[in-house]
Amino acid sequence: MHVLSSRILLRPRDPEVSRDFYGRTLGLAVYREFGTGPERGTVYFLGGGFLEVSGRSDAPPSETLRLWMQVADCAEAYEEVSRSGAVVLRPPVQEPWGLIEMWIADPDGHRIVLTEVPADHPLRYRP
Repeated sequence: MHVLSSRILLRPRDPEVSRDFYGRTLGLAVYREFGTGPERGTVYFLGGGFLEVSGRSDAPPSETLRLWMQVADCAEAYEEVSRSGAVVLRPPVQEPWGLIEMWIADPDGHRIVLTEVPADHPLRYRP
């Protein structure tokens, strides 16, 4: 199989609230929009992938789904999302494996980890 593109599909309880969260609170850039009305689809750039917010679902968030987003500076991201009113589940902490991670939740309760790879971490630093 040769994958050409991919995206995560998110079916929120309230699409407008979720679009506001991903677009305004997190500041994700819009890749494309389709359809009309409150349940129209919006696809956001998500680093090397995409996040599509479309449709609607009353199902609770799955414990098996997490969004992982690498950011340049976790402390700065913490300040930004806190000012924007995001639910911060855990402020930035340097993990035993060396990454700095913080956790937030989207309006439906989906957990999102914001991760910083420090300059001296093996993922970035090669002696």
